[in-house]
Amino acid sequence: MADPAWRRPLLVGIAGGSGSGKTTIADAVAEALPEVVLLQHDAYYRDRTDLDFAERSRLNYDHPDSLETELLIEHLDLLVRGVPIARPVYDFSVHLRSREVVRIEPASIIVVEGILVLADKDLRDRLDLKIYVDTDPDLRLARRLERDITERGRTVPSVLAQYFETVRPMHLEFVEPSKRYADLIIPEGYNDRAVITVIEMLRARLAEIRQLTPS
Repeated sequence: MADPAWRRPLLVGIAGGSGSGKTTIADAVAEALPEVVLLQHDAYYRDRTDLDFAERSRLNYDHPDSLETELLIEHLDLLVRGVPIARPVYDFSVHLRSREVVRIEPASIIVVEGILVLADKDLRDRLDLKIYVDTDPDLRLARRLERDITERGRTVPSVLAQYFETVRPMHLEFVEPSKRYADLIIPEGYNDRAVITVIEMLRARLAEIRQLTPS
């Protein structure tokens, strides 16, 4: 049940290509602002238990249809009303959702982070501040290789094959075009000045919302 004294939170989207540095920026913002709770879009990959591992491995995980964005939107709407959610946990090593969930409490600032956050109109229209992290493709590929090998148990050939078969084409079709919806574009990924700018913008926007929203 929602707290009757609850005030509407500030909703922020941080998008950008795979390996752009958006997660690092989102984490830095959350560390600096105790009012922030993070939601990762890729926690909402569809749970394709109808397929075996080989079939799941061949899916295009960079296409918008691979994500259960409607559930993310439902969860956002609950948090906006002051209601906690049970966020899914996705196991990238087997391409399935875990049986575990993470309880997320409402907060004054909700940051949604993911490559396709600005590509979905229903999600985008709920955001008060839209940020796009624009990073050189070679740097993004290098970061993706390191992440997928060390954190997700992938091999170099599998990461490269996925990059050229789906990641790059989907980036050009869906991710890069979504940049035009951004209120703020951060060039070349993470840097201290960019993080400070985002933190200052969030503080200012949150103050505006609190002035406009009755207690």
